[in-house]
Amino acid sequence: MKAEQIRRDELEAASRLGDVLEAHRFDVSALQAYLEKNLEGFSRPLSIRQFQGGASNPTFLLRTGDEASPARQYVLRKRPPGTLLESAHQVDREFLIMRALWKSKVPVPRVRILCEDNSIIGTSFYVMDYVDGEIAMDPGLADREPATRAKMHGSFLETLVALHSVDYLTVGLGQLKRSGDYIERQLSRFTKQYRTSEDRAIPAMEELIALLPEALPPGRREAIVHGDYKFGNVMFDRSSHQVAAVLDWELTTIGDPLADLAFSALNWYGGVAGRGGLDANALPIGVPSINDYVAQYCRLTDRDLIRGWNFYLAFSLFRLASIMQGVYRRVLNGSVASSFDAVNMALPLAEQALLLFRNAPREIGG
Repeated sequence: MKAEQIRRDELEAASRLGDVLEAHRFDVSALQAYLEKNLEGFSRPLSIRQFQGGASNPTFLLRTGDEASPARQYVLRKRPPGTLLESAHQVDREFLIMRALWKSKVPVPRVRILCEDNSIIGTSFYVMDYVDGEIAMDPGLADREPATRAKMHGSFLETLVALHSVDYLTVGLGQLKRSGDYIERQLSRFTKQYRTSEDRAIPAMEELIALLPEALPPGRREAIVHGDYKFGNVMFDRSSHQVAAVLDWELTTIGDPLADLAFSALNWYGGVAGRGGLDANALPIGVPSINDYVAQYCRLTDRDLIRGWNFYLAFSLFRLASIMQGVYRRVLNGSVASSFDAVNMALPLAEQALLLFRNAPREIGG
């Protein structure tokens, strides 16, 4: 077997690539014709595989060229098919954000084309460069050396700090700012989104809907927030073990950066509905404690401590519970390119959120 083919096989195994799902198929010839006209350096033939993970915008690996022309790889993300919530799956927003951040200290893939003409493949989409890195789904990094764990966790946190330090007006993202308070707006938005997808009563969600608006923390700052910052949404360089690219900018806006920090810290609080959690009593060497993780964030962002920590943790899970309620609907109609079970994750997420709201520390860091 040729070395190139071995590399391709390794890439597909690591990235969970597979055939394009029936619900997401489109006219490949139409896409190929469009890319020939609009993507600099594009050459035939075009082959397409689909990333088989996540529950957001369907994502595809594009391979172009052959032995007679330079072979290149790109990634295409498009809106899912079917009826969607008005504020969800905005690929144009992802494109805008990554284009704005390209020359900042935040590593992002280079975006190439945004196509809002639904006649090409049925939905709007964008194309970006493929980044050759690795995604480490396990925050414990069990298969790594202690020094590598420390590097990866350090880079993960420093990248989040870099994002929160970007002047959104200078990079041209002022249009992301909305009137009113971010937290209040998000609570309203995700309550409405939950109601739209609701299929049964979830007592914990009802309690959160009542409790969270009455527990807003004081002294909230403003920055670019990713909205889904976790190990599964960053790629690490295979050699340096530094973050090579931050992915999935669908939920990004201007808001409270502590919402990002809390979401990224859920690994230390049982993970997400029991998945991806760290054992706080037996952390692998090189993985920081939650206190050290938050204290370092405070030092790098000039804070003394964080107040309302229990709120931010519960808020992060409440948002995710609302999102997963919508995913559950889409799993049932077959429009999610994922191995998600047809189980409503909103219930365990809401119960976890309520537990953390009641029991997690109210202050941390410093």
